[in-house]
Amino acid sequence: MRRTRSAKIVATLGPATPDEQAIRALFERGVDVFRLNFSHGSQHDHARRLEAIRRLEKEFGRPIGVLLDLQGPKLRLGTFEGGRAQLEAGRRFRLDMDTKTNGDYRRAPLPHPEIFAALQAGTDLLLDDGKLRLRVESHGADFAETTVVVGGPISDRKGVNVPSVLLPISPLTPKDRDDLDFGLSMGVDWVALSFVQRPEDITEAREIIGKRAWIMAKLEKPAAIEHLDGIVALADGVMVARGDLGVELPPEQVPELQRRIVRACRQHGKPVVVATQMLESMIAAPVPTRAEVSDVATAIYDGVDAVMLSAESASGKYPLEAVGMMDRIVARVEADPSYRTGIDATHDAALSTTADAVCASMRQVAALLAPAATVTYTSSGFTSLRAARERPAVPILSLTPDVAAARRMAMVWGVHAALVDDVHDVAEMIDCACRTAQAEGFAKAGDDVVVVAGLPFGLSGTTNLLHVARIPN
Repeated sequence: MRRTRSAKIVATLGPATPDEQAIRALFERGVDVFRLNFSHGSQHDHARRLEAIRRLEKEFGRPIGVLLDLQGPKLRLGTFEGGRAQLEAGRRFRLDMDTKTNGDYRRAPLPHPEIFAALQAGTDLLLDDGKLRLRVESHGADFAETTVVVGGPISDRKGVNVPSVLLPISPLTPKDRDDLDFGLSMGVDWVALSFVQRPEDITEAREIIGKRAWIMAKLEKPAAIEHLDGIVALADGVMVARGDLGVELPPEQVPELQRRIVRACRQHGKPVVVATQMLESMIAAPVPTRAEVSDVATAIYDGVDAVMLSAESASGKYPLEAVGMMDRIVARVEADPSYRTGIDATHDAALSTTADAVCASMRQVAALLAPAATVTYTSSGFTSLRAARERPAVPILSLTPDVAAARRMAMVWGVHAALVDDVHDVAEMIDCACRTAQAEGFAKAGDDVVVVAGLPFGLSGTTNLLHVARIPN
């Protein structure tokens, strides 16, 4: 099964897509990567879904990516008397560590000493996805006296955001570490790390994950934007998580930051996913709003690697329709001649490395010769990533003997991964490239293919060979 578009589709599984039949339908409709959201559902549920994905993968003979999305450190209020309270603008409101006493309109429990440790007078706190706003007047190690700036109803265990503060917390909670151990043992391909604030968060996760999966940094905090280049450099990919980002920042800043993040990722050659509320109205309606269609299209015009569905496919009424709509939007944008013009105009110059020099040459050769495909031979996925960074005008057929590398490539722009046997010399590799390009439907006899690889074979990061081959008659 070959996709004819370059940008990929990520879909979240949940109650609306509970079994193998539903997962199959999503895959056939256009999903390239399935997201397992560990903020919801049990490990048993996720294991069952992952097993179903692997059966489909074997049946269709196409690598399918699986993204484990960790919950991260959720900061929440405690409980209120009667389950809710009404906060009035201009009133004083106290937050403290007393979890044995229910809150009311004057105070509430906040069992997070790390928040109190990081506060300063004048700091704003956001409650319930930004619906309510408090301003800190004074604070101590276990309390904060605040003024209600924007009031409203509040209920048990609503979320707390501290937009202007770098919180001294790990991105990995005990629950995350347990879920991570479970997911890695099941063989997930990507791990989405929630609430990344600084490059050190990636380093901490890497010490646990090693090479067992690739790390996707979810950018949800303003602090992460201040360390954008460092985070992008250390992560394997980035998700523009616009939900929390839009809570902690003025909404009008989010589109600008989305473009900035996408540009940084494209410059580094790291896969970038745009997520949250892309087709939100399709949770309850069979068609999206025109604004949502434009939102998805804008991300594709910017050259993102993938766009993601969350509740639309996990709990919505129309998961198949949402995937189908996203597939059609992507295909339509990529068929627009101005899409290619925009991709070329926003392309950054190659880095001064052998791998990027080879892949930049590949891009030029592809533009001049219009071959049927670019074929990358890779053991780790490195060559395919550097080729995808160039955004060539022809498809990238990624050949690899490593199933894990093939699955990870399902997230990457323009890459169609295929499993092949190990090769031992250049002649064998060229023959493998020509045969596979035909078998996968990319080329026919007499067509040219551009082959990019690294010598010696099997050593990651050695991309140093470019060869133009003609498929024999």
